This record gives sequence, structure tokens and C-alpha cells, in this order.
Amino acid sequence: MNILFLDQFSQMGGAQHGLLDTIEAARVRGWRAWAALPPGGPLVSRLASLDVTVAPVPCGPYRSGAKSLPDLFRFGGDLMRQVRLIKDLANRIGFDLIYVNGPRLLPAVALAARGRLPVLFHAHSHVEQAMARKLACWSIRRSGAAVAACSHSVMAQFRDCVVQSKQSVIPNGVRELPFRKRDFPRDGTWRIGVIGRISPEKGQAEFVRAAAILNGEFLAARFFLCGAPMFGDARYFDDVQRLARGLPIEFLGWREDIAAVLSDLDLVVVPSKLEGMGRVAVEAYAAGVPVIAFAVGGIPEIVTDRETGFLVPDKTAQALAGCIREVLRANPADLHRIAANARRAWETRYDTVIYQDRITQLVERLASDRPAERETEAPTLHK
Repeated sequence: MNILFLDQFSQMGGAQHGLLDTIEAARVRGWRAWAALPPGGPLVSRLASLDVTVAPVPCGPYRSGAKSLPDLFRFGGDLMRQVRLIKDLANRIGFDLIYVNGPRLLPAVALAARGRLPVLFHAHSHVEQAMARKLACWSIRRSGAAVAACSHSVMAQFRDCVVQSKQSVIPNGVRELPFRKRDFPRDGTWRIGVIGRISPEKGQAEFVRAAAILNGEFLAARFFLCGAPMFGDARYFDDVQRLARGLPIEFLGWREDIAAVLSDLDLVVVPSKLEGMGRVAVEAYAAGVPVIAFAVGGIPEIVTDRETGFLVPDKTAQALAGCIREVLRANPADLHRIAANARRAWETRYDTVIYQDRITQLVERLASDRPAERETEAPTLHK
């Protein structure tokens, strides 16, 4: 089987880790993979290490949130070049399926494929802008794409534009991390951290404000921000740094050694204002670190309040500080029980092997359902 994998980013985020897991599983099954993504980022070298041929595709960069007029003009120019690239690759290689790992390249696939090839759109997040969501839905209908979403919350925004038989909810998986039963601090020396790209929707500002509320009460506690602006607006990062001045907050930068970061924390906070699934929450599950998260998006599908973690109903710094305060004062036995429950949830639902089995079964089914005329000749596209 020949598969073209498309990604709108070449930086490493949760969706890109999922893409690598998918390609690795495809290669194990003897399938051949090609990829097209923007040049220059670490994902390119990661794919090269898997012997995947990578073609550069123009796709931004665009700032997060509302797009400027120059962004829109650049998107139009990028779109035409994307269509030509996809047609050229398909005509030369002959793919059995196109796998789109994000919405920005969906319109190009819809225009290039026109329903002649199976398309799988992997949705990892919410598309907040109404116009972008409408464009994604038009692209799904035009291409006849199937949709795999990391949560029911993410799938909900596409249910009206894809038939039910082509809808699949497949939570992302994470690899096993060293699990240890923690000795939660009795002297107040808690180490509390947020991990992930720094952008407004990820809520680092709320975490810093919560740390400011708690600082006078828990003098020995230390707070950590692990991540970098990456796809977001760097100005937000500057704002977060200004808010953190004078507080016991350390900025760790971007780290790939997630196991080492988690081993040094007593508590992980996921203060996202909107979250497709929350990969870092599952990584904390695997490592045995209790999780506090705002009850948004797909988070409540993962975190069961006071069973596998702690949910904060209100998306405010005050509510977040209140929940952190509760955990810091909790009976360690209760925290150990919650951490053990979370580890079992990872083992039974969120292990990478489980994810890889489910996503490759879906790919195989979609490719085998292609129209009969493509079974006797290469599935090429016509310019």
C-alpha cells in the first residue's frame, strides 16, 4: 500500500508525534510512506530517520487565531501550489490513500483528489474560526474524506459534513514512561508544571496568575513552564514572562525528554481553554503524576474527576488556584489512588500500541473500500 501523509506543520507538536506513530506502524506493516510538509522543522529529520521521502509544501506560516489580510492572500497562493504538488506526486507514484494530518491542507486535497482517492482527515483540535470550519467541511464533502478525531468533542464539529460510517474517534496514544509512586511533599516543596507549546489557547497566563495567588500561601512551592511559542504568537510568550516576574516560576524551554521533565514534577496542570484531547495529561498518567485540568473540549473524556485526575469547571485563575490548593492539602493516599487509576487508564486505552492498531485498521479498511476501477490500474490523478 502506498500512502501520502500531509502535515501543515514541520515543528513537533502532539499531532506530529501522532503522525510519526502512524507512519511507524504503517512501515511495520510493509506499507510505503511518502510525506509532504513545510520545510525546515524537526519533523522533516524525524521522517528522514524513518526513510520517508519528504516533499516541501508551501503552508504558511500563519499566525494563530484570526488571520490577517496578508495571511489570506498568502493562503490563496499556497493553495494553488499545494494542488499542483499533490497532483504531481499522485501521478508519479500512485497512492492508495491520502492521510491529512490537519485542516489547512484539506482544501488542496479536495481540489486535487476530487473523490478519486480515499482520503483520511485526522482531526487533532478544534477549528475555532467559523470560516475555517466551513472550509474544512466543504473539503471533507468534496473529497469524500473519512474523519478520525482524537475525541468526541473534536468529532462533533464535523459530524454534519461526514457520513456516520466514516467517523472514527481514536484517542492519541503515548509510549510507556517510567512510573513511580511519588512521595508527595510534606514540607510544601511541591513542583508544579505546565508542559506544551506556549499560546493563548493553552492557558499559561492563567497558570501564572494562579501561581501568584498561591505564592503567599505555599512559600516553598515551585512552578515550571515547559514549552515554546512555536505555532503561536510570540507576543503572548512575552506577556506570560511579564506576568511571571517576581514569582518562583522557571521557564524550561522546549524539551523532548518528556520522561525527565515529568520525573521532576509532583503535579501537572493542563490549563488549556480549549483542548482536543490533552496528550500531556495521558503522558502524566503513564508516569504517575497527578493531573489538574480545565474541563474543556476533550479533557473530560480522559480525566474523570477525583478518579484519574482533577477537573476545574471554571476557566479562571482563581478556580485553578483553588483546585491546586486542594491537591496540595490532600491526603497522599488519595493522590496515590488517583495516580494508580490513571496509570491503568493509560495501559488500557492510551498506550501507543492500542492507537497504532486502531489507526492502521482504519487506514486498511478505507483503502480496501476504494472503487473497483482503481483495483486494476494505478490510482493516478489527472492534471
